[in-house]
Amino acid sequence: MLCVFKVRLYWIMAGKQGRQWRSMCKGLVLGTLLTSCMILLYCLSTPQMHISLPEVPVPYSCAHRPSHLHPKPTTNSSQQTTGQTCTPKVDIMFMKTHKTASSTFLNILFRFGEKYRLKFAFPDSRNDFFYPSFFQRSQVKDYRPGMCFNVICNHLRFNAPEVAKLLPMDTSYITILRDPAELFESSFHYFGRLVPLTWKIPGDDKLTEFLRDPHSYFDPEGFNSFYLKNLLFFDFGQDNTLELDDPRVEEGIKFITDHFQLVMLVEYFEESLILLKDALCWEMDDLLFFKLNARKGSTVSKLTPELRARALEWNAIDWKLYQHFNQTFWRKVNAYGRQRMAEDVAELRRRNAEMASICIEGGRAVEAGSIQETAMQPWQPIGEKSIMGYNLNKNVDKAHRKLCRKMLMPELQYLTELGVNLWITKLWGHVRDIINW
Repeated sequence: MLCVFKVRLYWIMAGKQGRQWRSMCKGLVLGTLLTSCMILLYCLSTPQMHISLPEVPVPYSCAHRPSHLHPKPTTNSSQQTTGQTCTPKVDIMFMKTHKTASSTFLNILFRFGEKYRLKFAFPDSRNDFFYPSFFQRSQVKDYRPGMCFNVICNHLRFNAPEVAKLLPMDTSYITILRDPAELFESSFHYFGRLVPLTWKIPGDDKLTEFLRDPHSYFDPEGFNSFYLKNLLFFDFGQDNTLELDDPRVEEGIKFITDHFQLVMLVEYFEESLILLKDALCWEMDDLLFFKLNARKGSTVSKLTPELRARALEWNAIDWKLYQHFNQTFWRKVNAYGRQRMAEDVAELRRRNAEMASICIEGGRAVEAGSIQETAMQPWQPIGEKSIMGYNLNKNVDKAHRKLCRKMLMPELQYLTELGVNLWITKLWGHVRDIINW
């Protein structure tokens, strides 16, 4: 019996040591692989050298290219036809800000572009224009001076002169903002692991600890630190570390106001789309959408009134920017007509609900582990799988099958279908999957 006990004890100890060694080896292999890939990706992501390109003016408009643009009658705030007609505007600069439902709007733009056979200015090898470096025309896939592009919509850091040299003179500039406190919470969760300064924050609730005393953790020169302070202002090409009373803040807000004809708000997404339809002469069918890249509720930090106040104080420039465009937004709604807006929003919601019943299995989003098709898996943040997605209804009729799949398709898969080579993004995705494993 003693011998049997000793043998069993030996194998238990050997098993524990074996598991420890396997764990150590796995950690070593993953660490080496991650470090190597991070170095490779950093080299590949380094901003390209600025290339001096010849100044060839783009056409006033590229709208003549689509062959089936048809004028449609316009209506006034009383829903009466005015007798005038308008033609859908197809030359569009969408400034894709971070964590602002912009992937949902991108899906709308992609479908609109396919409908009218528009030419997109896409990045090459990745899904952004070498963000966070400033946008350069040379970053556009297959770009040649004088080319006619209708739409640019991928993540970039706004560089107005370079954008203006790429797009037609009649281009409509559109963007979207989000309440800065909610945006900060989302950005901290989504990008936090990519910001080294967060690694030293103690405790499980890093967001609360950071907001308790952000100055003790934040380094404006730290790698990826822009994700954690005035991210909206940064996306527009401005200095996100300015003090609120710096005159360059007001200048930056005026600059954005002068360049963008419509600034939508996440909190009033459907109202924003109705204003877009009115401004660009689109159809209601062009606005149909399903919410993409939504996080499961258990991963969303509920900001207390105190934490919300701290987040707004920390992101004071973004808060000032948001308040400014919140006012201009409601002026546009009033000009459109409150009753007319309410009726149009109700109609959009009705049509979206109808499409959900046709397209979505179970009628709602599901967690990543419950998504049946790999092609429908959304991009996940590093270290977890918190982004939800959809399953296509297996019984969807033939008339709706193509539209349903397009409406449910995650951003990266749609970009690939539109012909964008995403090999750098996919390489980083493999690294992320190993880490998540």
